Parts: sequence; C-alpha cells; structure tokens
Amino acid sequence: MSAPAGDGPGPAATGAPVVVVGAGIAGAACARVLTDAGVPVRLLDRGRRPGGRMSGRRVETTAGVRVTDLGASYFTVSEGSAGGPGAGFAGQVADWEARGLARRWTDTFAVLRGRAADGARLDGTTSTGPWRWGAPAGLRSLVDDLLAPPGGVAVPLESGTDVETVEAGADGPAVDGRRAAAVVLAMPDPQAADLLPRMVATRLDVSARWHYRPSIAVYAAWPQRWWPDFDGAFVNDNDLLTFLADDGARRGDGAPVLVAHTAPDLSADHLDDPVAVVAPVVAELGPLLAGRPTPVPSWNRAHRWSLAQPYRQHAEEPFGLDEATRIAVCGDSWGRTSKVETAWASGTALGRELAGRLAP
Repeated sequence: MSAPAGDGPGPAATGAPVVVVGAGIAGAACARVLTDAGVPVRLLDRGRRPGGRMSGRRVETTAGVRVTDLGASYFTVSEGSAGGPGAGFAGQVADWEARGLARRWTDTFAVLRGRAADGARLDGTTSTGPWRWGAPAGLRSLVDDLLAPPGGVAVPLESGTDVETVEAGADGPAVDGRRAAAVVLAMPDPQAADLLPRMVATRLDVSARWHYRPSIAVYAAWPQRWWPDFDGAFVNDNDLLTFLADDGARRGDGAPVLVAHTAPDLSADHLDDPVAVVAPVVAELGPLLAGRPTPVPSWNRAHRWSLAQPYRQHAEEPFGLDEATRIAVCGDSWGRTSKVETAWASGTALGRELAGRLAP
C-alpha cells in the first residue's frame, strides 16, 4: 500500500541511511538487499540477538549445547513459484542447504485430537504436506547469515536498542530524532502503529487494534528419549496445546528435547506468568505421546510470544510504503499467509523498491 504525493527522497536526506527497525527475517532481508545495493543502512533491534520470531535459546542437552527453536517451528518453500515472489526464496534456501545451514526435516506430521485425559494418543494418524525445513544451528542462524554472509558485506546491527518514536518531518523521516533517507518498520502491525504518527499509520493500514495470536513455547529436556518416533504433531481440540516438535529430529542431532506451543486462550491468560503453564503442559506430554505419565525432565522452561501470528493479512500487497513520508512497513502479515517465506519475500521486495530509489 502506498499513499500518493511526495517526490521521493529529497536533498535533505542525501547521505542519511535507511533505518530498518526490527532484525527478524523480514528486516534482515530488507537490510541485506539495501546493503548489497550500496545503500547505507542502520539496523536496530531491541533484542540481544537478531532473529525476531525465528529466535531460539542455547540449552544443555545430552547431545551437547544446542539452539532450541522457540518461535517459528519450521519453514516451507512455495511450489511452482518460478518467476513469482517465492522464486527468490527457493534460491535462498537452496544456497542455505548447499552450505549446510538448512535441512529438509519432514513432509509428514502426526495429528492428535483432544486431551490425553479423554483418550487422545499418538496413534499413527498423519498429515502430509510440503517439506518442512529446519536448521541444524537453529532458525536464527539463517537470519545471522543474511546479516553477515561469508565473503559479503556485513549489515551493521545495533542490538539492545529500544526505538521510542518515528517522526515524519518536512525534510524527511527520523527515528528518535536522527534523520533517515527512509524508515522501515519490520515488525507486527501493533508495534509499528505504536511508533508511527497516527495519519501515517492510517495510510499504511496498520493499527494497534489488529489482533495477533499469542503463544507460549514450553520446552523441556530429558536424559534420554522416551517418546515414540515422530517429527512434529498438530494438536487439535486441546485447550493446552496446538503443536509439538521433536527438537532433536528438527535439527537432526537427536537431542532429547520437546517443544510444545500452547493454545491461544491459555497463552493469553498467562502472558504475565508463562511459567505457570509449564507443569500442566509437561504433564500432558507423557499420556499424549506414550500413554503413560511424563518422566521427570532434566529441566523445563517457557518463553512467551504476545504477538506470535496475525489473525489478519495484508493479502494484496507485499509491503506498505507511505510515499509522502518515506516510511514503510514489512513482515509476515504482508502476503496471503503468515509464514517465514512471506516475511522474507516482504522484506526483500521492500528492499528492492527502496534500492531502486536510493542506490548510488
């Protein structure tokens, strides 16, 4: 979505960088394109590490220290996308695969329905779909690679930076008072709306009232694997869980770690105290997967995602750009479905648009 008016970057913005706020895969992809085109970039992120919702945590397992994926569980690559928005992503994934950064995980998930107390069990029911991909070093390693590819120019990243406001001045946009050639907000719509002037947010159709599905990731490790072989499982009609992943199978190292994503209502009720859901979720795993009580884990933890997945998509546009102010938004809500590929394609398309206007 673009608002009319504006004459593109003016002389006042000459020499100023494009400021990209948010170092998830959309922001990293946008910054990568701009950097490769010779456009100066400042990439800001409030976290200690890049990754956004592709982030994970380093944990101790009997297979060694591993990165457990806590946000996105996997990614897919669109079929028949030659010449379309997914074609570039397919090439990117092929490069990651060739260098050992990404791996095909599975095309089949188990399907569970109901609560273990009501008789639900891992019983061989499956759902086959596209290949799901994982990363041996965790999905955030793919974002790291976009920012600092071997032999390429690294994108400068300012971690631990909380942005307070984005201004739309007569001489160009600014972030917390520092001028920019353009500003990119690579983040969920409610977060973008909080930073933007109201009229800019309205023109870009981003709002703090847009609802996102919350999630809490409960992850736990055991001395050894006690569950039957499975890669992942969709859990339907269960008020505790929506998805389970065998984290060792996902990475390919066999570490005895499970990751469970909680149901939206349970997540929303416990965002202020995510640890409270750990005990009931862990207790559900044994009966659900093996028909017996859950063995005592070596450790168990929780991580909350208050804005895990959008309920509504900007289905017709790959990004939003306000021509009058040179402020833009991108991410996984800019496309027909919310997924990793959508976020990458959104950031990449926006980066190309801005590079076409700003590249030397």
